[in-house]
Amino acid sequence: MVDTDRIVGGAKEALGKVQGAAGDVVGSNRDSVEGRFRDAQGQAQNAYGQAKDTARDVADRASDYASDAYDRAGDYASDAYERSGSYLREGRAAVGARVEENPMVALLIAGAVGYGLALLVHGRR
Repeated sequence: MVDTDRIVGGAKEALGKVQGAAGDVVGSNRDSVEGRFRDAQGQAQNAYGQAKDTARDVADRASDYASDAYDRAGDYASDAYERSGSYLREGRAAVGARVEENPMVALLIAGAVGYGLALLVHGRR
């Protein structure tokens, strides 16, 4: 989308060139200087409009990139959540199978873990 400053600036620039050329042809120093001034104003306003267009385009692109990153992060998080559920089920089944095979070893491991946690929580006195 073209900024209105670009349109107005282009019109001022064109009119300024015409007025400056007409002043040169007629020999009017005042019209020539005024035309050059209007031309410079138009160039400045056109440059300002271009800068606004560029800033708007950069902001739009940044917004698009951020939106895409957010969507990808959401997809990644939902995939990770789904995989974690299957990993949990597989791990639970594997631990259950080991406990059924060796209940005494499982009991000793659980006791050692409990003792280690008690030491961490209460410390040695």
